[in-house]
Amino acid sequence: MTALISPLALDAMLVESAFIENPYPAYALLRAHAPVHESEAWGAWLLTRYDDCAAVLRDPERFSSAGRVSAMLDRLPAAERARFAPLDANFQLGMPNSDPPDHTRIRNLVNRAFTPRVVEAMQDEIGSALRELLAPVLTRGEVDLIPAVAHPLPARVILSLLGVPRADRARFQQWSNDVVAFFGTAGTDLDTATRSLTAFLEAREWLRDAIAESRRRPRSDLLTALVLAESESGALTEAEIIATCITLLTAGHETTTTLIASGCLALLRHPDQLALLRERPELISSAIEEFLRYDAPFQQARRRTSVDVEIRGRRIPAGSIVSELLGSANRDPEQFADPDRLDITRHGTRHLGFGVGIHFCIGAALARLEARIAIPMLLDELRDVELSPDGVAWRWNTTFRGLSRLVVRFAPRMPVDGIR
Repeated sequence: MTALISPLALDAMLVESAFIENPYPAYALLRAHAPVHESEAWGAWLLTRYDDCAAVLRDPERFSSAGRVSAMLDRLPAAERARFAPLDANFQLGMPNSDPPDHTRIRNLVNRAFTPRVVEAMQDEIGSALRELLAPVLTRGEVDLIPAVAHPLPARVILSLLGVPRADRARFQQWSNDVVAFFGTAGTDLDTATRSLTAFLEAREWLRDAIAESRRRPRSDLLTALVLAESESGALTEAEIIATCITLLTAGHETTTTLIASGCLALLRHPDQLALLRERPELISSAIEEFLRYDAPFQQARRRTSVDVEIRGRRIPAGSIVSELLGSANRDPEQFADPDRLDITRHGTRHLGFGVGIHFCIGAALARLEARIAIPMLLDELRDVELSPDGVAWRWNTTFRGLSRLVVRFAPRMPVDGIR
């Protein structure tokens, strides 16, 4: 296809603030004019159509998950590259950054620890944590939902699952934020990469001590389950356990925070859908799937070509980074009818919000459960809720699309039991 818009013009869109606020017009242009786009700005080949993204994610032989972080770090100044070796080594391990047979071995072991029963057992704790977070908010009449609810709730849940004491949870939340910031830059920023490295090294030391303690005195938490998980192929190494915990902390926490916040935002911007959900609360499960499609928390996956490949007539050399823009794929009109419309009654969408194939998000069930509990409770507790003027702001992250501010107004409640 002959591009009607120059590659430079397309790249320029990808680094503008308007793209962070609303990437979907740019995605539409890419799908129409350059569905396979070699981006100098992002240092990757960008795929924007559903069929192409899904095909790549289902093809780990030609599109490897190994070496993606190394490729990002290789874009740092050569004089600085060596000091990032610990970060590089960590992200060569674990489920997201490996291919079969290593991926199969690690995922099977993690599945033994992170079972559906473990997830369902968190239901009461999610509700209790949410009520605790909301209690000081309900009398105010206005609140930023990001620091008040959407960010701390998933952090509490995953850190509780792992067995992290309350006293250490604030530090873990900051470590998670700093690690995630680097992986959302698209380009490679030295200061952000340095912050990520520092956070990882601090988290690694804490986890090493916690792993040793779990071996000495096993407990009923996920970290202990990971330590004790074994199969015919052996147990997870310490480095693999650390990589898995970092993955759960970052990807799981960030995805759920954004799902809760962007789901609330979508409903507030579409009052007809909000009214429908209030009228028919049984629609919450299909609503969650629609939020994942409509404004995917995880906007792009990355793979590295192990051989030369051709997609839609474009030759992509071996060793190239290929970015599957899941946010664009989920708005592809060839896959979804009227894709820019929010419709909480939509069924059978087969969105790519949690990926597809062998790397399908292992925490998807937990994220869905948290959102299924949190969004209805927020709508019930915040009476007459509406967006505040200038209440919405997005953070600069092209991978984890997330709000930095979501301020809402509502009818305040009278103080009860001394809570003000």
